[in-house]
Amino acid sequence: MSSSSSVAKDVGAVKRGGTTGIIMTAFAAFGGMLFGYDTGTIAGVIQMGDWIKTFGEPDSSAPTGYSVSTSRESLVVSILSAGTFLGALSGAPSADILGRRISIMLACAVFCLGVSLQTGSSTLATFIVGRSFAGLGVGLVSTLIPMYQSECSPKWIRGAIVSCYQFAITVGLLLAAIINNATKARPNHSAWQISISVQLIWAFVLFVGMIWLPETPRWLVKKDRVDYAVRSMARLRSLPPDHPEVISEIEDIVAALNSEREMGQSSYIDCFRSSRNKIALRTFTGIALQAWQQLTGVNFISYYGITFFTSAGIQNPFLISVAINIVNTGMTLPGMWAVDRYGRRALLLWGAALMCLCEFLIAILGVTISIANVAGQRALIGLVCIYVGTFAATWGPVAWVVTGEIFPLNVRAKGISLSAVSNWLWNWALAFATPYLVNSGKGDAGLGVKVFFIWGSTCAGCITFTYFCIPETKGLSLEQIDLLYQHSTPISSTRYRRHLIAEDEHAGGVSEREPSSEKEKEGAWETREEASDTV
Repeated sequence: MSSSSSVAKDVGAVKRGGTTGIIMTAFAAFGGMLFGYDTGTIAGVIQMGDWIKTFGEPDSSAPTGYSVSTSRESLVVSILSAGTFLGALSGAPSADILGRRISIMLACAVFCLGVSLQTGSSTLATFIVGRSFAGLGVGLVSTLIPMYQSECSPKWIRGAIVSCYQFAITVGLLLAAIINNATKARPNHSAWQISISVQLIWAFVLFVGMIWLPETPRWLVKKDRVDYAVRSMARLRSLPPDHPEVISEIEDIVAALNSEREMGQSSYIDCFRSSRNKIALRTFTGIALQAWQQLTGVNFISYYGITFFTSAGIQNPFLISVAINIVNTGMTLPGMWAVDRYGRRALLLWGAALMCLCEFLIAILGVTISIANVAGQRALIGLVCIYVGTFAATWGPVAWVVTGEIFPLNVRAKGISLSAVSNWLWNWALAFATPYLVNSGKGDAGLGVKVFFIWGSTCAGCITFTYFCIPETKGLSLEQIDLLYQHSTPISSTRYRRHLIAEDEHAGGVSEREPSSEKEKEGAWETREEASDTV
């Protein structure tokens, strides 16, 4: 058998052997359920009669005799994002000090506190405080889960694994829509209390699961616990600790970390400094990417979809919301496959282009048809489904994939934290501003469906940003991505990526193929021991 065939067989064996580790890493994506369900449930809760009666104000003109003002609705929806802003910012010190795994468990506990306060609240103030604590937990999760998955995943399937986080978000949104639809007609507090309290189940499952999952090898190396990192990597790859694949990955991590330490880049200020490692560019990319993801306008459907469909004259808005969430969940699956097949850059470019087209068509159709036009209303729903499906397959998962993998180890927690902060800052701003843009009351802009002209314009901006700022990182290890940034630009990254893969270059300076002889294996072990001594 030829040498190349032998290497291919070895690589295939390693990939197949890592199934258990892949499942463990993918399980961490369950944290997306907290994010997705909490985001989705509030859209239905604020439309439930008993919730409006409990937290609203008397209004003789309203069908139920009570109504919620635009300012109160905006506060209730957007306060979660304010909490997530603080949570995302806290994710970096927590991840660096306590570790990725323990920090995720802490996030679950904080989230449960917030959910409990909301469920038992009888005043608006208590409900808002509960939303804030839940947001704090969701913010921590949004920083920690992509970080944990990126640091634990094999490079050949990292995109799909991190995309599982977005898939879990969409499943959470779907379950929220289904449960809201099932409880909305209840005449008492249970209508919204059931919908909110179900979230405790998701947090409990994630907390218990993380007890059995390993800490990330890269955090252990950063803490100079190389032997523990070897054991963690071996468990994640379902290989013995002395396997050459495990040795090679640990060597690569140690070499990259030593290089970063020599440059002295580890503080928040370093995230914004120009250097050979282009950390400032990476930070800008992560922050801007998460901002553009929010500016696609998809959370308008998540937060205010039921309100929007009702105002547009569409019958059964709760059922339409369920249907759109099914599309959102289903279309995430091809995105999980495509991210490692076609790459990050291509999906972001084509996704932004298609969303831009859909949003302008929604806006044009919305202002030209009447509420009584059944065919037009169906076309409107169809375009919204295409728009949401495109987001689910492209910008939804890929933004988290790119954010989780572009930062070097020494500042990874801080970089991902800043990116997640950007996501939640824009999430809050849009959640707060949207009612004023869409509603037609006193002091409101009254745009209605015309708001999609804004979202279409921002998607055009997404195209430009992606072309100039997003590199192609498909199939590279996290340490190879450092080399990609050092020796190429986003526009030329596709060509240099092919070079890295063809030449098997990486930070450790040693080929990642499995040594074919006992002599090579002994040399690999000597290299690892020397690397361990330097740490």
